[in-house]
Amino acid sequence: MKKIILTIVLGFSISSVLAQVNEKELLKKTEETVAKIKEEKPNGWEKKGMFTFLLNQANFNNWLAGGQSSISGNAGVKYDFNYKSDTWTWDNKFFANYGLTKLHDQALQKTDDRIEFNSLLGKKASGEWYYSAFFNFKTQLDSGFDPADNSVKISHFFSPAYFQFGPGMMWKKSDNLKVNIAPATSKLIMVHKHFTDLGPSFGVAQGASSRYEFGAALNAYYKFNLMENVTAENIFNSYTNYLQDAQNVDIDYTLNIVMKVNKYMSTNLSFQTIYDDNAFAGFQTREIIGIGVNYGF
Repeated sequence: MKKIILTIVLGFSISSVLAQVNEKELLKKTEETVAKIKEEKPNGWEKKGMFTFLLNQANFNNWLAGGQSSISGNAGVKYDFNYKSDTWTWDNKFFANYGLTKLHDQALQKTDDRIEFNSLLGKKASGEWYYSAFFNFKTQLDSGFDPADNSVKISHFFSPAYFQFGPGMMWKKSDNLKVNIAPATSKLIMVHKHFTDLGPSFGVAQGASSRYEFGAALNAYYKFNLMENVTAENIFNSYTNYLQDAQNVDIDYTLNIVMKVNKYMSTNLSFQTIYDDNAFAGFQTREIIGIGVNYGF
């Protein structure tokens, strides 16, 4: 009798332990499934936008160590509209930025000015590879002036304007990690003829208003979390012109770091460097940091 009771007790104990193990495994699988559903976006269109305004200010009054009072602001808008299906992916990104700074006893100066649109279409090939086609357009909003002589205008809206497009292959792990290789890319540079009256401008020959190039483009995008509430966005673009000076590779790299304070406020750092020997014989760099007010739509 005692053996029977002991057997029954042991049976209930083992069943209880197995039930707990199965329950934990089921709970773990459920959590993994929920996380995967959140990570994998549903098919169809996804649209989102963000408006950001950055402000920097420095004030000096009887400051013996020296310094110059200044105030600067930068406004930017970013809008993504992406499509996804089982066999197709189409990522579209538009952004525009404009910034001004005012130093004590000096005129307003432009610190940032750009408009850019990127479109990347992909059809499933195998695994994480896609047949792709891309289009890129960029220009500026306002006039630019010669740093050596602020009275000489060297650029304005749509001068220069850059167009790139071509077929290729894309490796896409997620919306936050992708690389596109386009070995047959067409590039068109356009400027107003009054900028080429006296000589070449942005690679466009004297007296002309456009320049065509044919080469290879490499575009990469990687966004990740540095830590909680801190994200780093990396945007890399390169282009090689087969038709002239193929060894001179154009490079455009941007790093955006956003440290989120709350839903509407953040600290933003933006760094960009450009190498384009047609425009300038060296690296162009810019860096902007400030407190940002954000509004999503």
